[in-house]
Amino acid sequence: MAVKGRILVTGGGTLLGDSIASALLAEGAEVVLFVRAGGEARLGTLADRVRWFTVDVWDPASLKGRARGCTAAIHTVGSLTADPSQGLTYQWLNFISARNVANLCVSSGVGHMVLMSGARAPWIPSQYIAAKREAEQYIARVGLRGTVIRAPLTYRRGARRQPFFALMSLLGGVPPWSWLGLRRAAPLPLDVLARGVARMTLEPRQGGEIYYAGDLRRRSTRGELRDGYPTDQEIDALRGSPAAATIPESDREIPFGWTPGDRP
Repeated sequence: MAVKGRILVTGGGTLLGDSIASALLAEGAEVVLFVRAGGEARLGTLADRVRWFTVDVWDPASLKGRARGCTAAIHTVGSLTADPSQGLTYQWLNFISARNVANLCVSSGVGHMVLMSGARAPWIPSQYIAAKREAEQYIARVGLRGTVIRAPLTYRRGARRQPFFALMSLLGGVPPWSWLGLRRAAPLPLDVLARGVARMTLEPRQGGEIYYAGDLRRRSTRGELRDGYPTDQEIDALRGSPAAATIPESDREIPFGWTPGDRP
């Protein structure tokens, strides 16, 4: 398979970052993965298939020179929860990290940045959405060709889920709820999101657009939407972990990568 480009992905060592990296590999791309300190062990054999660096996305100095040769960057880092008493505000977690990666792209000649943003929903903090929107605006302001993914929460197929979110996923595909916007906010299978983001990133002339859950679904075939193959199975094999049994509850319905306080 011909290589389709070298793509930088932030949030390595997390379910979201590793899933997107795996989907990119399946599409024939090279991957550069940014991993937080202490997260290397979670990569499993994925570490042998990507080029990875230990960085701190809140420290611009640690990013310098790490994106050379990349054609696009996918930024997954942020958090739905904040702790202002520790300086971990929504803006610091979600905007500052994106700003630093955007500046890295500008300085390294990476013209295309994909931002994992968030879809509005009653269960999503408004301050989280505000910080993500600020990041979206910054990417456009510095002249990058931006692709914004306003993603819903995600879940692993077969994993135990909270009944409320399972109901939202069900109603999101049923009129009239889907007509009222619930389809954009209803939790989405992680493999569908990862595959959609990978394929969007590799599409020619991509950028300058805002995409939602429906756009991600359209990047999967009917069989992939039904079965979840291959990304879920690939990421488990690469990370050497037996699927949902070892995934913390907080990873099952959350669309972000990692925060400064996360543990490996």
